Amino acid sequence: MFKHLLKALLCALPLFAGLAQADSPVVIKFAHVVADNTPKGQGALLFKKLAEERLPGRVRVEVYPNSSLFGDGKEMDALVMGDVHMLAPSLSKFEHYAKALQVYDLPFLFDDLAAVDRFQQGEHGQQLLRSMEHHNILGLAYWHNGMRQMSANKPLQEPRDARGLKFRVQASAVLDEQFKVLRSIPRKMSFAEVYQGLQTGVVNGTENTWSNYESQKVHEVQKYITESDHGVIDYMVITNARFWNRLPEDIRSELEQVMAEVTVEVNRQAEELNELSRQRILAAGTTEIINLTPEQRALWREAMQPVWQKFARHIGDELIAAAQASNP
Repeated sequence: MFKHLLKALLCALPLFAGLAQADSPVVIKFAHVVADNTPKGQGALLFKKLAEERLPGRVRVEVYPNSSLFGDGKEMDALVMGDVHMLAPSLSKFEHYAKALQVYDLPFLFDDLAAVDRFQQGEHGQQLLRSMEHHNILGLAYWHNGMRQMSANKPLQEPRDARGLKFRVQASAVLDEQFKVLRSIPRKMSFAEVYQGLQTGVVNGTENTWSNYESQKVHEVQKYITESDHGVIDYMVITNARFWNRLPEDIRSELEQVMAEVTVEVNRQAEELNELSRQRILAAGTTEIINLTPEQRALWREAMQPVWQKFARHIGDELIAAAQASNP
């Protein structure tokens, strides 16, 4: 019995490591996998600045960018164990923790970011933030990256244009199926490998936001980008649930207010950056931007219905209907 008690205490130690002693501040380790000069990186730094200004001497936020604390594949385990207190992973990374979150990967579900906002701020979107508490993961906010665009070295105007092409995808079952229904070949590949993969022909196309295309110079090795807005690439800011719920109530309340303010700024920056990146890609002249007609968009949406049908029982018809209702 003593051994079991000792083991339980040892497992709990990381959870309490960040909590304040009588005269020491709460330490919050916020780790992420991108650079400081991205909207996510700037968001983490702004959270640190405002939290320490509002709670002087009571909270200290340590930000670890560029996978400097934990790599992409280990950060979730580290959060659950309490070795890090906050992360901001892509929404596509949560399907193993809550199948309902696959709703964000369904293609041609949201018309634009305004629709995404309405859904995320509504009842169902807020419930999804709390859908992983049984895994000791609590969502605090959604941070935008932007809408997905589709690229290739041939024009993609109708679904049949994608047949036979090899597309890089994130490790997501929904995104994998998205390209299979187009009779394309999905290939999971880390983001860092995408430029070389496109350059050498290992893959023929990909999907991403304007800012990611431009920052990684993907437009230099893709002749066409279809302005499809067919999906959303967002992050969920998450925390260790036990750590967060055991914070003193006044500290937790202030940090929630800070997070709400930071989220507004991050999402503003992300939208601004995507528009700027689109203009830079257009000005570079290396890539033709294809605008879909309403009729073409309808064809794409119809072609993706088998993806919706396959994952509806995991996600839930009510949740998908709520997401659809967020569109104008």
